[in-house]
Amino acid sequence: MGLLDETSRRHLLRHARRAIARAIGADSRSFIPGEIPIPEDLRSGAFVTLRINGQLRGCIGYPEPELPLLNVIEHCAVSAALSDPRFPAVCTDEWGDIALEISVLGPIEPVGHISEVLVGQHGLIAESGRFRGLLLPQVAVEWNWNAEEFASQTCVKAGLRRDAWQNGASLFKFEAEVFGE
Repeated sequence: MGLLDETSRRHLLRHARRAIARAIGADSRSFIPGEIPIPEDLRSGAFVTLRINGQLRGCIGYPEPELPLLNVIEHCAVSAALSDPRFPAVCTDEWGDIALEISVLGPIEPVGHISEVLVGQHGLIAESGRFRGLLLPQVAVEWNWNAEEFASQTCVKAGLRRDAWQNGASLFKFEAEVFGE
């Protein structure tokens, strides 16, 4: 995707880490504040993923490009640390072991046919009525899924039947710029 340069990526990671440290009461003095070289009007969806020793510890995102990216990253970072319903809140004891990964989402486009989905390049959103689920591009790679299984698992994430993508649910794809510590 290439939306951000390496300096901007590092700044976003530092900003996310600082926001979490403040939220959980960890020492954030070692984080040097500074101007973040990202345009304030840059709007993009994003996800922040937390891992300890490679294991998922939290992941929260905001897929819509409605808010400034910096605000989205800060909100998602704090929410991933404190509000992911799958995990207890991150505590200061484990803070030093947390590794952050940020996924900045590109435009969301409808999928006309499953052959348009490129595993490892596209993330997916499945939607039907009030049900909606999203899986990032790296998830299909981690689980070694093909495009059909990826679509099925995205439906499951949405609370839909596995085959909903073939039976009326809408399927959308997006690319993501993924970087981490």
